[in-house]
Amino acid sequence: MGSGLLIGAMTRERIAAMPEDDWRKRNPNFQEPLLSGNLRLVERLLWVGQRHGASPGEVAIAWTLTNPAVTGAIVGVRSAQQAQGVVGAANLDLTQDEIAEIEDYFVPEAA
Repeated sequence: MGSGLLIGAMTRERIAAMPEDDWRKRNPNFQEPLLSGNLRLVERLLWVGQRHGASPGEVAIAWTLTNPAVTGAIVGVRSAQQAQGVVGAANLDLTQDEIAEIEDYFVPEAA
């Protein structure tokens, strides 16, 4: 789940407060310029999820499973609590508009 990014657990403040020896401090996804984009994507996943009573992680998994080239999603969790945050993806049916809303994030902005 993106080392915590896609579940909505990460904020700028939480990332800044991580110990210096946390490997995520050196991961490009947790540094600018990727960090801002990743946090914007999570906001989008959160908005879609709120319509369904679903977590951002569940939306990310459900969106992944809408791709016809994908036959399954392997999701790693470390606890029952983390599993609760993603298990609903199996029953989450995104509308075509919601899929487009998520995919629009990946369209580069005009310069």
